[in-house]
Amino acid sequence: MLKGKTILLGVTGGIAAYKAAALASALVKQRANVEVVMTAHATQFITPLTFEQLTGRRCMVDAFDRNFAHQVEHIALADRTDLVIVAPATANVCAKLAHGLADDMLATTILACTCPKLIAPAMNTKMFENPVTQDNLDILRRYGWEVIAPASGRLACGAVGAGKLPEPEVLLQHILRQTALPHDLAGKRVLVTAGPTQEALDPVRYLTNHSTGKMGYALGKMAMLRGAEVVLISGPSSVAPPPFVEVVDVVSAQDMYEAVAARQEWADFIFKAAAVADYTPERYEDDKIKKKDGGLSIPLRRTQDILKHLGEHRRPGQVLCGFSMETRDMIENSRAKLEKKNVDMICANNLKVAGAGFGVDTNVMTIITRAGVRELPLLTKEEAASRIIDAALELM
Repeated sequence: MLKGKTILLGVTGGIAAYKAAALASALVKQRANVEVVMTAHATQFITPLTFEQLTGRRCMVDAFDRNFAHQVEHIALADRTDLVIVAPATANVCAKLAHGLADDMLATTILACTCPKLIAPAMNTKMFENPVTQDNLDILRRYGWEVIAPASGRLACGAVGAGKLPEPEVLLQHILRQTALPHDLAGKRVLVTAGPTQEALDPVRYLTNHSTGKMGYALGKMAMLRGAEVVLISGPSSVAPPPFVEVVDVVSAQDMYEAVAARQEWADFIFKAAAVADYTPERYEDDKIKKKDGGLSIPLRRTQDILKHLGEHRRPGQVLCGFSMETRDMIENSRAKLEKKNVDMICANNLKVAGAGFGVDTNVMTIITRAGVRELPLLTKEEAASRIIDAALELM
């Protein structure tokens, strides 16, 4: 996701500097160009050679370094940087950056950068909680920095509390959110439903389907990466939720109906990717249904039709997207659903097509709108989610 992006990783003099090496490696795996600038104190904890081996690039420490005639390196680096992250950031460096001090290569380069900036403070708990440090972090926020909250736990000094540098994967997610994709959904609110529902028969058994939630979770992630504020309403799923997304956990079709109805006015885009049960048991048994000789009949009743409710109560300017999984007559059934439910688009797939079934990481989608039919090739679910969002943006 970071192919072609230049990430400036600032490493300062704290024990957590070793985690910066893992972050540099993770960024390289995302195909970013990683430029590491260290403070002199940071070199006491980890060597520049470590970063040079990981990134394939020279690690910079000196305040000024002329590589080419008439070119000052810190200005050249600032001009080609797409995002700055300082991790770990000591209290001293937080103070310097907040007040524009530029007495080394790192501070000088950052002062010349106009790109997005992230800072991850890591220090003793009392130092972090000191009002002076908190004031400096507030100043950085005022100047447009994103301050990544430290983790809590046992610190190297033996104290227990806030001040740990978050794990490299957490830092990477902050970087991806800032710069992986254009923020063409900035200021927009996106509601996504995902996963199956479970309709209880008794305390032991329930009716459900094979949905894993992967498609809906991919939609939530890609909308977040494109700058949207995202709420993901999910039935039971083992998929890890995307970061920076509000997740609302539900179980039954009625739970999902209530959660969606409560938020439908809020949303600019609604992607209803959940596989909601069409029927639920008429009666819930408080005790386990005991096995008997012969067959068993379970009376069922219809659940609330969430997509139809959304189509009947949509507000002006809202884009509604439904999903349709079929085993036959996919286009005809999906077109009928588009009209009947009063939605803008239907994303359809055929369960019998290879790569489009439940539980896989790919999909073969057909996007159906009133303007026509758009068939997508076999894609990863994240790639398919991006194409679906593109189509929804066209409708707005």
